[in-house]
Amino acid sequence: MRDYFEQNIVCPHCGHHTRIVVDASEGDQDYYEDCLACCNSIHITVIRHEQTGDIEVRADADDEQYF
Repeated sequence: MRDYFEQNIVCPHCGHHTRIVVDASEGDQDYYEDCLACCNSIHITVIRHEQTGDIEVRADADDEQYF
């Protein structure tokens, strides 16, 4: 099971592709990183599924509305 790895994400504001380093050793995480192109905040969510060992990374604008 990998705890540290690189993941490609897309900025939800401008569409810029960037790579981030994900540290999944602490389990589920919720944090922000600034886009290198447009400087807007990207909401990063890391979810570690304990039973399967899978790690899910989500990137969103954090101001998106869900219906």
